[in-house]
Amino acid sequence: MSATSPSRNRPAPVPVPESEPEPDREHTPTGAFRTVEWRRSPPAWHRVAEIAIKVTALTAIVAIALIFVFIALESLPLFTSKLVHQEVTFAKMWLRQAWDGPGWAWQPTSGVPKFSILPLLIGSLKITVVSVAVGAPLGILAAIFTSQIAPRWLREILKPTIELLAGIPSVVIGVFALLVMATWFQRAFGFEHRLNALVAGCALSLTIIPLVFTLAEDALSSVPKSFADASLALGATRMYTIVNVIVPAALPGIAAGVVLGFGRAIGETMIVVMASGNAALVNWSLGTSTRTITATIAQEMAEVVHGSPHYVVLFVLGATLLLFAFATNLVAQRIVDRFRRKRGGT
Repeated sequence: MSATSPSRNRPAPVPVPESEPEPDREHTPTGAFRTVEWRRSPPAWHRVAEIAIKVTALTAIVAIALIFVFIALESLPLFTSKLVHQEVTFAKMWLRQAWDGPGWAWQPTSGVPKFSILPLLIGSLKITVVSVAVGAPLGILAAIFTSQIAPRWLREILKPTIELLAGIPSVVIGVFALLVMATWFQRAFGFEHRLNALVAGCALSLTIIPLVFTLAEDALSSVPKSFADASLALGATRMYTIVNVIVPAALPGIAAGVVLGFGRAIGETMIVVMASGNAALVNWSLGTSTRTITATIAQEMAEVVHGSPHYVVLFVLGATLLLFAFATNLVAQRIVDRFRRKRGGT
């Protein structure tokens, strides 16, 4: 046999990793070495921007707190002032004030002033419920079509067009409801009152459609694509996947949009002033004129005497509206959190 070449038995050289440059070290008094890490200090404008953001956030919080304090202080005489108690008390605002004629009435300037809050609360609820019942389904369906069904070129047209509704001034919508919608509704349904809760609610729905649409469309677009792919791979149709997979996964975001739309509707003023009829009636009919809390504050605050019982009651109405909106948002947030836990945090 031939002798094996020495070069074949020689092991292959092992690559030696390049050594990383050692960090700078400085000598300590004890003789040991301490590693010194050199870091570049951030620019000065970073610190300035951080301070500006903190100041802006704190200013917003302080401003909201001051608004609550101001409304509370102006409402306090209802509970402490004897002069105010000669005309109105907190109990009179909620209880029946007369047994002959309308028991609950808002007549602050009559010979015997009546400050019943019930007609205003009913009017606010009627218009808000109508606006949400009309606007929320339209916004949600438009979001489903835009995000899941429409082709890309159509989506690029529909989304900015619907969101453009948010930029229309409420006074323009109010004029449209006053001159056009009221006549259409009276001819179609034969309402006795031309300006009523249905007209105001349908006009108000135009303001919450873009809000509900934007949040619902974002929630639907945020659903992982793997959800739809898995459903389609199992043989489900596209429409079944949208209704039973994508929409339930996006339900927390959709619910949040509806809640914000409710808050937007209950706080609207100009549209309801122009289209509701402004009659403080205690009934649940959608075909009669009605009056809301916001419209009452807007119409009467400029003419009321400062410090009078009427002035104090208007601030109590504002405080009641704030508390009602806060309680509604709190309950709605609990519902959204429950949906999120049920859906596994999606």
